[in-house]
Order: sequence, then structure tokens, then C-alpha cells
Amino acid sequence: MNAPMRQLAIVLCSILVVGCSSDERAADTAEVERGLPRVYAVNYPLAFFAGRIGGDSVEVAFPAPADVDPAMWVPDVDTVAAFQRADIVLLNGAGYAGWVQRVTLSQSRLVDTSAAFADRLIPIENDVTHSHGPAGDHSHEGAEFTTWLDCEFAIEHARAVLNALVRLRPDNEAQYRERFAELEQELLSLDQELKAVAARIGDQPLLFSHPVYQYFERRYSLNGRSLHWEPGQMPEDAQWRELSGTLSTHAVAWMIWEGEPHPEAASRLEGLGIQSVVFRPAGSRPETGDYMSVMQDNLRALQQAFPTSL
Repeated sequence: MNAPMRQLAIVLCSILVVGCSSDERAADTAEVERGLPRVYAVNYPLAFFAGRIGGDSVEVAFPAPADVDPAMWVPDVDTVAAFQRADIVLLNGAGYAGWVQRVTLSQSRLVDTSAAFADRLIPIENDVTHSHGPAGDHSHEGAEFTTWLDCEFAIEHARAVLNALVRLRPDNEAQYRERFAELEQELLSLDQELKAVAARIGDQPLLFSHPVYQYFERRYSLNGRSLHWEPGQMPEDAQWRELSGTLSTHAVAWMIWEGEPHPEAASRLEGLGIQSVVFRPAGSRPETGDYMSVMQDNLRALQQAFPTSL
């Protein structure tokens, strides 16, 4: 049993015997007295959409630690209990946050925000075991889940959040719809700008440091292949050999990373004629800024890397 599964087993057992502490009950009472519904999200994009649309009429929580991939994170007992008490739990769908399927959450409060495009999810073709930092070894199963990197799907995620908030607080519908319309326009504008830079990239081969860009590749018709390299880590010899094999049929000049690459790795790639550019998926809360500012940074990075068509 790997580390995440052991942690999940402990959580499940503990939930059966541990109740709310007096401090937690007091916090619940205070929130009820303020009349603010509690919205919990399994990733940062959904929390951002809920905050933008709900404004100060809701309390939005995204409790995953910043140094853990939320898709692979397993919450502790108290955090699971907080999810259970939430008025809405926003799910990404596509198998994201698998722990949700193994605990008891009220079905009436769960919102699968990818349900509207479930027929367009990308199935996982190769089930490869790898790691995401402290989460340990794991494998992805089912469908690819970084859906929000397709701006069309990001809008659908946000629309599902809107509909959930309207059902919860119908008196605020007009304000929610106005805020959603503003967010939708920002995402549509981002989509058009990404299409423009993708047109400059054209069919030239790209590398992605990790297989999390599938929806981004499909939306913007990019010719990419994915490795399993972690930002900030120097790849092992076997990974460099794998890269050499990839380059024999996929001659690239650019590699797109989830985060800043290890300086030695970036330097060695440069020696192979490969430049690095960072495009952060934004599944976790950024240290500074918000979802839209991260996406604008991503856009600018691509615009600088590909100023003209080849």
C-alpha cells in the first residue's frame, strides 16, 4: 500500500470514531450566524471561480496544502469533516481527487462541474506510475483531469459553479450572473489570445514536462509529447535516455514546464538546442496573484517564446 492509500485508510477509520471538536462546532455556529454558505472546492480553479461569482456572499475554502498536488492529496480527518459540513462541494470530475469516492459526502451537495462536457473528456491511454513530490508514487486512471486548461471547459466549470450558487442563494441570482458574465468575457479573451499564439506555434514539435496538458494541446491544436519530469528536480539518467529516444522522432526546440526547471536541467536542455518556458497549470493556489493573473503570465511567456510564426 503506497503512502497516499495508507493515509486515506487512516482517515476513513478515524472518521468513524472522531466527531467534531468544540472549536469546530463553535466555528460552524459562527458561520451559520453570519448566514454565509460554505463552499468547498477540490482544486484552486474551482475555488477561484466560486469566489469571483459568489463574492462576499459565500465563504469559499480550498484547504489543500500549497506543496501538494490537489489531485493526489488526501485530506486529514478534520478536513474531511469540514467537507462534510459544507453547503456545496465543488468537484472537478474526470476522476480528480479520488478520495471523494471513498468517504461519505452528501450527494445533494456535490457538484460535478465537468458534467456538461463529460462526453468530451480525454481517456488516459498509458497508465504510468510516477510521483508528484510529497504525494509519493501513484498512477493516473480513467480520464485526464486538467480540464480547465481548455478555456471553453473552464467557462463550463464556472457555469456549473454559477448554477450551484443560484440554487443555493436564488435571491442573489442577478449579482451572480453579472459576475459570471465578467469572468466569462475574461476567459473568452484569454482563449482568443491563446489561439493567436498557438497559430504562431503551428505544427512545430513541443515537449511538455508532464502529462497534464492534454486539454490544452487539443484545444489549441499543438503538436506535443509529454515526459514525466518534475520541476525543480534534475532528471535521472534513464529520463535523459528516454528524452534522447523521443528526440529521434520528435525534434523539438521548446519544452513547456509546470514550474521553473532545475537550472542544471535547463542548461543541459539548452545544450541539446531546447529552450524552456513555464506554463503553470494553476491547480494549486499561487503564491502571488490569482488564477487569471497566472494564466496571463502563462500567455505572456508563450508570446515571448513564440513572437512570430516559423
